[in-house]
Amino acid sequence: MIRAAVLGSPIEHSLSPVLHRAAYQELGLVDWSYDRFEIDEAALPGFMAGLGPEWAGLSLTMPLKRAIIPLLDGISDTAAAVEAVNTVVLTEDGRRLGDNTDIPGIVAALHERGVDQVESAAILGAGATASSALAALARICTGEVTVYVRSRARADEMGQWGERLGVAVRIADWSAAADGLGAPLVIATTPAGATDPLTAAVPAVPGTLFDVLYDPWPTTLAAAWSARGGPLLGGLDLLVHQAVLQVEKMTGRSPAPLEVMRQAGAAALASATRRRV
Repeated sequence: MIRAAVLGSPIEHSLSPVLHRAAYQELGLVDWSYDRFEIDEAALPGFMAGLGPEWAGLSLTMPLKRAIIPLLDGISDTAAAVEAVNTVVLTEDGRRLGDNTDIPGIVAALHERGVDQVESAAILGAGATASSALAALARICTGEVTVYVRSRARADEMGQWGERLGVAVRIADWSAAADGLGAPLVIATTPAGATDPLTAAVPAVPGTLFDVLYDPWPTTLAAAWSARGGPLLGGLDLLVHQAVLQVEKMTGRSPAPLEVMRQAGAAALASATRRRV
């Protein structure tokens, strides 16, 4: 068997196995397997040292996206731009190469919904996903990006990312986050519940909201946005588009079956919701 897997902690919730296995089945890759492993930063070096030649690729989630970098033979310019790797390809000659499919995944998801360019944008939050969102906006936003933050340290970091990426970034306090909902494109990168108090501020004619959460879905903000008729993308859109790129990089097969993977992910989320109810 040719092996691939997703690593992280916690990892039980990950939909990556569902998406990748659906792709393998559609592509006829019967000798490929994809698993999940609960791995934290301390356990990562040992896990990497134990990988044999049967391994083709790894997906990485938190808290490993930065911790993996010293263990690799090289990383792409995209990954270097935000110092975050979510994809490792293990080559036949033994090299371990890191990449970031979150950034092009965000861009691809937006393109799919007709968002090819915006004059300005707002990012809610300043964590790891926010830096990827900023890098994505560097490709499609022609003007200023306002980042609403709750931490001064995060504010400084996002400002530095903006300088590195060539994006005009304005930092604003989280207390003013409601003002950001009027932007043509709003990317919410905060944990579940953080944006709930903002629902009353959804504009009468909203722009596009990309809320990167997928469980629970819809978020309170996403539901309010949709009720106003605003274009809406969710975490499943990001997850599927970045996974498509991972499958293509790991297997060398292109194009990966986007719709099959999307349907598999949606079915898995619906099943999880029914079990909770």
